[in-house]
Amino acid sequence: MDISGKILSFLPVQTGQGKNGTWKKQEFILETGDTYPKKVCIAVWGDKIDIASIKPGEPVTVSFDVESREFNGRWYTDVKAWKVVRTAGGGGNTAVPDGPPGFEPGGADDDLPF
Repeated sequence: MDISGKILSFLPVQTGQGKNGTWKKQEFILETGDTYPKKVCIAVWGDKIDIASIKPGEPVTVSFDVESREFNGRWYTDVKAWKVVRTAGGGGNTAVPDGPPGFEPGGADDDLPF
Protein backbone atom coordinates (compact mmCIF):
# COMPACT_ATOMS: atom_id res chain seq x y z
CA MET A 1 0.00 0.00 0.00
CA ASP A 2 1.05 3.60 -0.49
CA ILE A 3 0.35 6.77 1.45
CA SER A 4 1.43 10.33 0.65
CA GLY A 5 1.87 13.33 2.88
CA LYS A 6 4.47 15.40 4.67
CA ILE A 7 6.77 14.29 7.45
CA LEU A 8 6.00 16.11 10.68
CA SER A 9 8.78 14.69 12.85
CA PHE A 10 11.19 11.84 13.46
CA LEU A 11 11.09 9.90 16.72
CA PRO A 12 14.32 8.78 18.42
CA VAL A 13 16.09 5.75 16.92
CA GLN A 14 15.45 2.57 18.92
CA THR A 15 17.92 -0.33 19.07
CA GLY A 16 17.94 -3.64 20.81
CA GLN A 17 19.22 -7.18 20.88
CA GLY A 18 17.05 -10.02 19.57
CA LYS A 19 17.55 -13.69 18.87
CA ASN A 20 18.73 -12.80 15.34
CA GLY A 21 21.18 -10.12 16.49
CA THR A 22 21.02 -6.36 16.90
CA TRP A 23 18.03 -4.50 15.47
CA LYS A 24 17.39 -0.82 14.74
CA LYS A 25 14.07 0.99 14.23
CA GLN A 26 13.37 4.60 13.19
CA GLU A 27 9.80 5.89 13.40
CA PHE A 28 8.41 9.07 11.87
CA ILE A 29 5.06 10.84 11.88
CA LEU A 30 3.45 11.48 8.49
CA GLU A 31 0.45 13.77 8.00
CA THR A 32 -1.78 13.14 4.99
CA GLY A 33 -2.93 16.02 2.81
CA ASP A 34 -6.60 14.99 2.89
CA THR A 35 -9.55 17.27 3.66
CA TYR A 36 -9.36 15.87 7.19
CA PRO A 37 -5.61 15.19 7.59
CA LYS A 38 -4.60 12.09 9.50
CA LYS A 39 -1.35 11.47 11.33
CA VAL A 40 0.29 8.06 10.93
CA CYS A 41 3.30 6.69 12.82
CA ILE A 42 5.41 4.70 10.35
CA ALA A 43 8.40 2.51 11.27
CA VAL A 44 11.52 1.86 9.21
CA TRP A 45 13.46 -1.22 10.32
CA GLY A 46 17.19 -1.79 9.84
CA ASP A 47 19.27 0.01 7.24
CA LYS A 48 16.99 -0.87 4.33
CA ILE A 49 15.84 2.69 3.75
CA ASP A 50 18.03 5.78 3.95
CA ILE A 51 15.74 8.38 5.48
CA ALA A 52 18.59 10.39 7.01
CA SER A 53 18.54 12.81 4.06
CA ILE A 54 14.78 13.47 4.41
CA LYS A 55 13.86 16.44 6.59
CA PRO A 56 10.64 17.23 8.50
CA GLY A 57 8.17 19.13 6.31
CA GLU A 58 9.18 17.35 3.11
CA PRO A 59 6.43 15.69 1.06
CA VAL A 60 6.95 11.95 0.57
CA THR A 61 5.17 8.85 -0.69
CA VAL A 62 5.63 5.81 1.53
CA SER A 63 5.13 2.20 0.43
CA PHE A 64 4.29 0.11 3.47
CA ASP A 65 2.87 -3.09 4.91
CA VAL A 66 0.61 -3.39 7.94
CA GLU A 67 1.52 -6.18 10.34
CA SER A 68 -0.05 -7.32 13.62
CA ARG A 69 1.29 -9.70 16.25
CA GLU A 70 0.01 -11.10 19.53
CA PHE A 71 1.92 -10.93 22.81
CA ASN A 72 0.46 -12.04 26.15
CA GLY A 73 -3.11 -11.86 24.88
CA ARG A 74 -2.79 -8.35 23.39
CA TRP A 75 -2.44 -7.42 19.74
CA TYR A 76 0.08 -4.88 18.46
CA THR A 77 0.00 -3.38 14.95
CA ASP A 78 2.90 -1.81 13.06
CA VAL A 79 2.97 0.19 9.86
CA LYS A 80 6.31 -0.86 8.33
CA ALA A 81 7.75 1.15 5.44
CA TRP A 82 9.71 -0.62 2.73
CA LYS A 83 10.18 2.39 0.43
CA VAL A 84 10.17 6.17 1.01
CA VAL A 85 10.28 8.54 -1.99
CA ARG A 86 10.31 12.34 -2.04
CA THR A 87 7.43 13.85 -4.01
CA ALA A 88 6.89 17.26 -5.60
CA GLY A 89 3.61 18.02 -3.79
CA GLY A 90 1.99 17.14 -0.49
CA GLY A 91 -0.52 14.78 -2.07
CA GLY A 92 -3.25 12.92 -0.30
CA ASN A 93 -3.73 9.45 1.04
CA THR A 94 -3.58 6.89 -1.75
CA ALA A 95 -3.82 3.85 0.50
CA VAL A 96 -7.39 3.16 -0.63
CA PRO A 97 -7.57 2.49 -4.38
CA ASP A 98 -10.37 3.94 -6.51
CA GLY A 99 -11.32 0.44 -7.68
CA PRO A 100 -10.31 -2.12 -10.27
CA PRO A 101 -9.46 -1.05 -13.83
CA GLY A 102 -12.60 0.03 -15.67
CA PHE A 103 -14.50 0.72 -12.44
CA GLU A 104 -16.81 3.72 -12.51
CA PRO A 105 -18.73 4.49 -9.32
CA GLY A 106 -22.44 4.99 -9.85
CA GLY A 107 -22.25 3.75 -13.44
CA ALA A 108 -25.26 2.66 -15.49
CA ASP A 109 -24.43 -1.02 -14.86
CA ASP A 110 -25.71 -0.93 -11.27
CA ASP A 111 -28.28 -3.73 -11.18
CA LEU A 112 -28.73 -3.88 -7.43
CA PRO A 113 -32.04 -5.39 -6.25
CA PHE A 114 -32.60 -2.71 -3.62
